[in-house]
Formats: sequence, structure tokens, C-alpha cells
Amino acid sequence: MYITAMLKVLDKETSDQVSFVTFIIGEFASAYKMSGQDAYRYLKRYGGMKYISDCWWALHVDNPFWAVRDIYKVCRSNGGYR
Repeated sequence: MYITAMLKVLDKETSDQVSFVTFIIGEFASAYKMSGQDAYRYLKRYGGMKYISDCWWALHVDNPFWAVRDIYKVCRSNGGYR
């Protein structure tokens, strides 16, 4: 409910970006059998969140499977272990 209210205040692009980031963290968590919090911490620690933030416009039109895989590759190249 709170997120929905906040999205109404944000401009369309920012709201789309927030929605995508929320979605892709959940997809990443599911793919690698992690909780949402663990996935966020992993992505934050190994550069995945920066990659998502910088490239979200291209990632959001890709198949979620491939987007998650690309994010994993970025994390792996930055020392991620999963």
C-alpha cells in the first residue's frame, strides 16, 4: 500500500524503474534460492544493484531469465560466489 502511494507521487520513468528493480530482485532471489533480503544484500555487495540501476532500461525489455543471468555474471565478475 505504501509503495503504491509513493509510485503515484513519482514521475512515470522513476515509478517504472522502482517497479522493475523490485521485480528483478524477487526474480533473482527465486532463481538462486535466496530470500529477498539476502538477494538485495548480495546484489548490493557485488555490484548487481549498480548494474541494475545503470542498465535497467535495457534489462526491463529482456526476458527475466536472461536479465537475471546477466546480473549474476556482473556479480560473479565482482567476486560473487553463487
